[in-house]
Amino acid sequence: MKRKHWALLLAAATVPLTLATTVQAASAAPALQVGCTYTPAVPADNFKGIPVFDAVKAAKPYRATLRTKQGDITFKALTAQAPCTTFSFRFLAEHDYFDRTHCHRLTTQRIFVLQCGDPTGTGSGGPGYSFPDENLTGATYPAGTVAMANAGPDTNGSQFFFVWKDTKLSPAYTPFGQVTGGLDVLQKIAAAGEDDQNGPGDGYPALRTDIRNVKITKG
Repeated sequence: MKRKHWALLLAAATVPLTLATTVQAASAAPALQVGCTYTPAVPADNFKGIPVFDAVKAAKPYRATLRTKQGDITFKALTAQAPCTTFSFRFLAEHDYFDRTHCHRLTTQRIFVLQCGDPTGTGSGGPGYSFPDENLTGATYPAGTVAMANAGPDTNGSQFFFVWKDTKLSPAYTPFGQVTGGLDVLQKIAAAGEDDQNGPGDGYPALRTDIRNVKITKG
C-alpha cells in the first residue's frame, strides 16, 4: 500500500518540514480499548504488535533515556497530558523498536528540530498502527519539547521530534515529553549542521545520531 508523507507546517511561515511517515488505515477494525484506540495501519516496519491500552500503567510517570552515539538524551514523559502517546512510546521502547535506529532529519532554519523514530531511516517508516492527537490545546514548542510527527490529524505512529531551539508551530503536533537531560547533546548535533538534501536548512544530520537503545525508568 502507498506510503504517505507526514508534513509539519510552520505557523509563522509557509516552510514545510516533512516529518515523512506513512499512515494509512488498514482494512481491519481496531481492537476495542478503553481510553485510547490504536488502529492498524501501514507501513508496519519492524512490527512489534499493537498496544492494548492499560489505564493503570499509562498513568505511571516515567522517564525515557535515549542512548545515542552523540550522548544520552533524557525526557520526562507527560503521562497525565498525553496518556495515549506516552503509552505508545513506552510500548515501542520496551519492545526495542527504537534500538539501532537513527535520527534521520535535522532542521536548522525557522524550524529547529531533530526527527527520529523511523526504523527505516528514510522518513517514511511506521510501527503498523496509528492513534489520535492529544494535548494540543494551547500547545507550544519551546526548546526541550518532545512531540509527535504526523501526516495530518490523528495519524500518529512512531516518528517524533526533539525541539532543540524555541520553535513557533501551529498546535497540531502532540507534545508528550520534556527534555530533562541532554539538551546540550541536541544542540551539539544541530551546531554541526545537515546536508540540505531536503532544501536549505533541512537534511540529514552531519553528526550521525544512532539510537543504541531506549531505557524506561520510573519517575
